[in-house]
Amino acid sequence: MGKSFDITLVAEFLPKLLYYLPLTLLILVASLTLGLILGTLIAITRLYRIPVLSQLSIVYVSFIRGTPILIQLFLVFYGLPMLLEIIDINISRWDPIYFVIITYGLSIAAFKSENIRAAVNAVDRGQTEAAYAVGMTGKQSFSRIVVPQALLIAFPNFANSVIGFLKDTSLAFSIGVMDMMGRGQTLIAATAHTLEVYISLTIIYYVTVLILEKVFKVTEFRLQRHERSLAG
Repeated sequence: MGKSFDITLVAEFLPKLLYYLPLTLLILVASLTLGLILGTLIAITRLYRIPVLSQLSIVYVSFIRGTPILIQLFLVFYGLPMLLEIIDINISRWDPIYFVIITYGLSIAAFKSENIRAAVNAVDRGQTEAAYAVGMTGKQSFSRIVVPQALLIAFPNFANSVIGFLKDTSLAFSIGVMDMMGRGQTLIAATAHTLEVYISLTIIYYVTVLILEKVFKVTEFRLQRHERSLAG
């Protein structure tokens, strides 16, 4: 049982937990970067129906979408070192944060590849044909016509998923990463004030999400400026 509730401890815990917010954001940014790179490559294999790779991508996406992120985290944390040992690569001494970034990056890649593929397919193919008609190459048509519109289509989903992935980073402590949740667990163990710690964490996560939502709204507004100018 925890100690009697003391609301004043929230103010005491907040700065201690906020100190680890940059690490949580680092995990998010690094995972997103890795995930978007891999997700784009996976989407390309699906869009261009590259033999073998396209089929493997389908299986990979299905597996990631059908299993909990926590299980994926444990599979990477315990399984990757064992696999690499076969070829005499020892990563058992790696900081756990690298396993978290790899896991989240792989997970993000699967979901983002589907978003990217759907966004590209949503762009009117007639525009690509028109680009060919005026002398553009396939590469020019894709980069100048398809990509800008696909980005606009995919952005709202991307913004929502980033917020979801931010909350998923709270699982990193389960393999020993000292992020906000990890620090929260040590505070609970040291003080036995469980509720106060979780209230403090709730405040931090909620305010962070509100800030991200504001940033995404401003970004989306700027991305839509060309559409507004054409409409006007």
